[in-house]
This record gives sequence, structure tokens and C-alpha cells, in this order.
Amino acid sequence: MARTTTAPPPEPPLDRILDTPFDTALGDRYLVYALSTITARSLPDLRDGLKPVHRRILWGMRLLRLDPGSAYKKSARVVGDVMGKYHPHGDQSIYDALVRLSQDFSLRYPLIDGQGNFGNIDGDNAAAMRYTEARMTRAATLLMDGLDEASVDFRATYNGEEEEPEVFPGMFPNLLANGSSGIAVGMATSIPPHNAAEVLDAAMGLLADPDLTDADLLQWVKGPDFPTGGICVEPAASIAESYTTGRGSFRLRARWRREDLGQGMWRIVVEEIPYQVVKGKLIEALAELVNDKKLPILGDIDDESDEKVRIVIEPRSRNVDPAVLMESLFKLTDLEVRVPLNMNVLDHGRPGVLSLKSVIAKWLVHQREVLIARSQYRLGKIEARLEILGGLLKAYLNLDEVIRIIREEDDAKAGLIAAFVLTEVQAEAILNMRLRSLRKLEEFEITKENKALTQEGKDLRVLIGSPAAQTARLQTELAEIRAAYGPTTALGMRRTTIEAAPDVKMISLEDMIDKEPLTIIASQKGWVRAMKGHSDLGAGEAIKFKEGDGPAFAFHAYTTDKIMVAASDGRFYTLTPDKLPGGRGFGEPLRLMIDLSEGAEIIALAVWKSDARLLLAANDGRGFVVEATDVLAETRKGRQVVNLKDKARFTVLKAITPGDDMVAVIGDNRKLLVFPLEDLPVMARGQGVALQKYKDGGLSDARSFVMADGLSWAMGGAGTRTRTEADLTFWKGARGSAGRLPPTGFPRDNKFG
Repeated sequence: MARTTTAPPPEPPLDRILDTPFDTALGDRYLVYALSTITARSLPDLRDGLKPVHRRILWGMRLLRLDPGSAYKKSARVVGDVMGKYHPHGDQSIYDALVRLSQDFSLRYPLIDGQGNFGNIDGDNAAAMRYTEARMTRAATLLMDGLDEASVDFRATYNGEEEEPEVFPGMFPNLLANGSSGIAVGMATSIPPHNAAEVLDAAMGLLADPDLTDADLLQWVKGPDFPTGGICVEPAASIAESYTTGRGSFRLRARWRREDLGQGMWRIVVEEIPYQVVKGKLIEALAELVNDKKLPILGDIDDESDEKVRIVIEPRSRNVDPAVLMESLFKLTDLEVRVPLNMNVLDHGRPGVLSLKSVIAKWLVHQREVLIARSQYRLGKIEARLEILGGLLKAYLNLDEVIRIIREEDDAKAGLIAAFVLTEVQAEAILNMRLRSLRKLEEFEITKENKALTQEGKDLRVLIGSPAAQTARLQTELAEIRAAYGPTTALGMRRTTIEAAPDVKMISLEDMIDKEPLTIIASQKGWVRAMKGHSDLGAGEAIKFKEGDGPAFAFHAYTTDKIMVAASDGRFYTLTPDKLPGGRGFGEPLRLMIDLSEGAEIIALAVWKSDARLLLAANDGRGFVVEATDVLAETRKGRQVVNLKDKARFTVLKAITPGDDMVAVIGDNRKLLVFPLEDLPVMARGQGVALQKYKDGGLSDARSFVMADGLSWAMGGAGTRTRTEADLTFWKGARGSAGRLPPTGFPRDNKFG
């Protein structure tokens, strides 16, 4: 019987456990990830302006022979090849990169010629990759020109089965011409597109005079040139500073014109929108301005675009200044944007922010290196060919002896080498000649080729050893590319205009609103409306409310006013009367217009006056004085003015009349206290100071008044009679004291009225 043995369990892998501080291990690994993101994903290479995914897509298309003159191939085929051989990432991310390379509204000079739906400026996505087809453009072939001539280094792909170029050699200035954007770890890049002809002119100028400064290069590079056109209104000094430092931004606005309709009527037509602005979202933003009446001088908008952008903007009236209307739209919408400039690129694998001159100068260094490498490669090919031609010429001069050796000797190759002092390559070439190559004409052609290659070899040796000759060659080649993308060509014509911003005298939004009288009505349950005209506030029974609801606030205002809203949680809000719902119906809930917190109640609703001072107090007996300018809110969220403690609630808001010098406060315990107004601090925000001391309950009401005129209060009932207490010495005391029972006849609700 065979014996079986059980293998002992493996030893714990203690030899693979490293005793390292956690923060050190985490930092090292995160640094590796960060460097990978920077160098292999997010930042473009200075030499070809491409990120790895773009470079691999074009390389894969080149191997598929998708040249500009060839037939299109399915995008799915390209994505599959790139993903399987060169870029082991998701197919959708590769396809998204391919789509962007083909969009003429994303790239100034598209590198891929797409056939099918590749998205549009409205923000619609491209069709699936199985439906679209692609091939390279001429710019892409120029970018890869020289890959077969050992001009750049190659490296193994991720699985070691293929090779890919580390960088493209071509002379098309892709980095500046098409721009780039990306976000890495701790850094980002944003380079807007430029005009290729201008960049090439600057490069040729720098070749002629390496001492040119960044400012000197601006005689050629005027500024960005976006594929969607537009007008750049950035000042010249700001443009110069941006290109000198490598950081800055450009103000880009839509191109528009006034279209006359006759009889004094006109409208505005927008024909170009800023770069990377989604037209669909822009139309939505413009429509929102019209629907919400945020811009009173704007009448209506209409999108009449087809293949070309055509957005029609109609004014509210013919008397509106078109320049004022457009300047207002530039401020309120993406008809004007700021395009950032951050020339952070990889220079031989190292990220850095470079100036315009540095980018072009370093790109020219790369082109010089490529020129030398291609020349050396060509020289090697010439020398190899001249070696063969030299052997063939010896064979023609001694043709009978060559034939004899081949016919009679056992080792013809050795015999030829010994007889005519040939190399093995020359002897092999002679033995491989066809009989019909022995014609006299063939000898003449070989002699001619030998002479031409010998001269070309001499020229290449001069080129390799002479920087001046290299400069001249680069000048010639750059000029040829410049001619193909010059300003007279359809693709090379500048699209973005560089202009100074027009000097337009703007008016405020309030000044654009026609001043009309309104009566603001708010109900107890928070429904608000604005009735046209100044109605009789005493005729409350004529105003209808929902069942179970009733009046809370009613006052006169104008469409140009601002409405101040105060809530019991201490927040203040601002409304504009012209945007309130009309008097028909019951209005709309106030909570739809402001972000009122749950449980908060409206304690005040009134016309905001810029020069007013307000007395604010909470039911815990604390309060202060605030300037009206400090309670004005700009957003729906409002502004927190009164900070409340524990369960306190903001309950008192009273306007301080000019001349008031005293404050009267009364608590739930019916104790009245009078003290000087100057004892209250003026604050923009806070809890305030103690107004009155209580054992039980809290503050009921407060107001300011003129001591010399006495303290008045409403007597109640159907009439409007008031009572005034002239001598208040008995109730006058220090702020924060308890106070005394009020005069006889003071209202039982403890309110001053």
C-alpha cells in the first residue's frame, strides 16, 4: 500500500512584510500615482502637444493606413486596436478622445476627419462608435512625418508585444495651434488654440533672431484664435503679461451685429459664441432672463441656428441702446467668458509653466534634433546604397571577368571579393543582378544615381555639422507648412478678432425698470402679490384671500423699489416688486421666492430705504441698531443679521425716525423701560445687548421716539385715537434694568402700535 504524505502548510510570508511607517508608505504610493497622472495622462508634451491617449490613437490610425486620401474605417475598429495594443483603458474614454480630435468646434485644426455624428455645439453627444467612421487629416500626417526615419525614440507597449513612439516628430505646431487642457494631481494646464500661421511666423522670427523677447513675438502671435471665432477684448498689456508669465486669461465674447427691420425697428443677431460654451445651455440661460424678467430691456430671444450659429435677440422697445443691451447680456450670461491660460507642459517628462518664447524655442530645439536624426538616417541609407553602387560599377567595368568567375569558380562570391576587392554586400549585390540589368543603359543609370547620392551625402554631412545650415533648412520647411495654413486659406484664416472693449456707458438694472406704482399685499400664510396702482389700504374687505387666510401686510411701493423681508430666525431677504406675481388670483407663496427655513415666520415686509436705520430685537430682550444697507441680501438664501441664542426668536423690527433719541421697551410682564437710544450699539450682525431685565417671560415690543414729544400709543377700538405720555421720568432708567408698570390706559396686548 502506497504511503501518502501531506505537505506542511506554507510559512507565513514574513519575508514580504515591510516594517514601514504608514504615512511614509502612503506618501510614496500616492507620489507614484501623482507622477503617473501628470506624465502619462493629463499634461501634453511640449514637442507634439499631445497626451498619450491622443498620440496612441493617431499612431493606431497610422498603422491602419487611415491617411487623408484613404477610405474611412469604423471608429470601433480604431478604438479596438488602440485599446488592445497601446492604451489599456476603457473603450469609452478612448472614443471620447477620438471624438474631440475630430470636432471642428473643439480643435482649431482637427487631427481626425470624422464621418457621421460626432456631436455638435449644442452639447449633443456623438453617436456610438459602431456608427461613426474616421481617418486622419493632413495636420495629423504632418505631425507624424518622419516616424519611419528614426527621428524619435520608440518604446515597448504596456504588454511588450508592440512598439509606440515616445513623441511625434512632425513640424506642425500642435501644442499652440490646437491648445490643450487637463487636470492632474496638484497642477493643471489650459492652453487656448492659436493661429498656426502666426505661430509659424513667430518660430521663423525666433530662428532668425534668438534674442527676441516674448513681447517681440507678439508682432506675429496676436492672441488666441478659437475655432468658434468670437471677439477677444483683453487689453494688449494683459495679453503681453500672460504670454510672458505663462499664466493669465482672455476675455472672449460673442460676435454680434444689429439687423435693421425698418420703421425704426431692429434686432440683434449673434453669429459666433465663445469657445466651449454649449449653445443649448446658453439659449436656456437667455430664455430664463426673459421669463424671469431679470433684464427689463430684453424682449425675446429665438434660436434660428442651422449649421451656422444664429441667435436672434429682440429688445423690449426700439429706444433701447443695442450696445447697452449686449453689455448687460455679456455680464449676465456666457455670451462673454474668460478663457484661462496656464502653459503647464511636459518638457522631456518634467512639468513646468513656460512663456510663449520658451514654448516656441524648445519646440524648435526638438525640430532641430529631429532634422539631425532624419539626416543621419538618410545619410546611413545613402552610404549603404553607395556601397552597392560601387560594387555594381566595378562589375560593369569588368563584366567578362565577372561572368567567368560566376561560371567557372565553385565559390563565386569569394572569387569576386578576391578579384575586385569587394565587400560581402557588394559581392552579394552582383550575384543577385538580373541578366537584363547588364544593358549599357543600366550602367548609365547607376553612374548617374551614384553621382547624385554622393552629392546628397556631402550636403547631409554639411547639414549635420552646421547649425546655420540647419536653421536655413528649418526656415524652408516651416515656410512650406505656413503656406498650407496661411491666412488666405479657408482653414488658416483668423477667426477670432482681437479688439479693444467698447466704451459703453452702462446703466443699473434698477434704471432699466419703468417706475410704476404697486400695492404689495401679503397674507398671513405667506402668499404675496403686487397689484397695479396705489390702492386704498383701508379697503381691506375688497381684497380676496384663500379660505382660512387673511391680510398680514399691505403697503404702497414702486417697481423700482426693493422689498425687505425679515424672518423670525433673524435672516433678511430682498425682493424686487417688478418680479412679484400680479394682482389677479391670490399671488404665490413667498417660500417659492426665498429660501425660508422650516418653522420661520415673516415678521416684517416693507419697502427698503437705503438711508434708514432699524431697531432690531429678539424676544429674549436683546437688540441693537442696524443700518439698512447691512440687511440688503443678494441671493435667495438671504443674509443672517440677528444671531439668536437657544430658543429665542426675532420679533421686533422698527424703523428709527430721524431725531429719535430714546428707546421704549415693554416686556410680557407689563414692565415699561425708557433709556437713551445712544446706549444701543450699531452693528451689522450679532446678538446685540440686553434691553430689559426679566424674571419671567421676555420682550413684548420696542420702539424709538423723541423724548421731547413724549411716548404715544394707539388706544385701540374702531377709531385712530392715540394717547401720549409727556412726562416719562418715572419710567426712565438704565438699559438692562427691569422697568415699571406702564401708564394707565396702556394697551393690554403690550404693543405700542
